[in-house]
Amino acid sequence: MKCPCNPQNNYTDCCQKAHNDILNVKTAEALMRSRYSAFVLANIEYLQKSHHSTTRPNKREKRQIEAWAKSVNWIKLEILNTTKGTAADTEGTVEFKAFYIENGQMGVIHENSNFSKENGHWVYVDGKHSA
Repeated sequence: MKCPCNPQNNYTDCCQKAHNDILNVKTAEALMRSRYSAFVLANIEYLQKSHHSTTRPNKREKRQIEAWAKSVNWIKLEILNTTKGTAADTEGTVEFKAFYIENGQMGVIHENSNFSKENGHWVYVDGKHSA
């Protein structure tokens, strides 16, 4: 299977490593890519694990996210910009666009996401959506 975050890679050589062990994620961009793949695969447990403890969705929100992730057809991920977020950093940002089809209409999530390290691994903190 091709990896949802980058069809040039096989899933087993890419995001599956992160999904199996979040400690394999070395950069904020790699976490962003693994979270996109988790949305495509509706891997809600990984999305929870990779979300900062202070901003993690509650059980009701988790169910809503899972239902929505399963209801759309994910098209592709584009990484537009990264700031910091290397293995040596403790925080960073990733600007991305995630394209999907919902109810026959093309949609896009354009976000500048904040990431930090918590418990020794990268996590998603929050993000600002752009039009």
